[in-house]
Amino acid sequence: MTSIYDNHALDLRNDADFFSLLTGSYARIVGRPLLHGGQGPDWLYDDAPFVVLAHNTEPDPRFIYANRTAQTCFEYSWEEFTALPSRLSAEQPDRAERQRLLDAVTRDGFVENGRGVRIAKSGRRFWIENVTVWQLIDETGKRLGQAAIFSSWRDA
Repeated sequence: MTSIYDNHALDLRNDADFFSLLTGSYARIVGRPLLHGGQGPDWLYDDAPFVVLAHNTEPDPRFIYANRTAQTCFEYSWEEFTALPSRLSAEQPDRAERQRLLDAVTRDGFVENGRGVRIAKSGRRFWIENVTVWQLIDETGKRLGQAAIFSSWRDA
């Protein structure tokens, strides 16, 4: 099954519809708001002090969103991030653990307090902690991907 977010040409940095999907699915599935009132897509992309990532539903999911904090943390530009299969955010030995987390999200809708080792473009390894991952599901129930937020990371 393909979705609009499988289109590699989309630029979702400040896209109001994607912002609505991201924040709306978080509120519906996790049960609390992702952001405080008045914070919109520009703030989330440019100014949020936490990492926000999302990948699509392709067989080998590709990142479709990475805010500036994510770009700094992982050392990729927007263009590099949105061309990257999300599995490459973890090294080969850590991919099984990452996949177990994503499978739990598929099964349960979301997971909180996740953690794992990830790798930046430079090869720097770092721990991500207190991660929340949730399904991107629109108001009709269509699954469009998965997203993650975290505000804590440290070098491994």
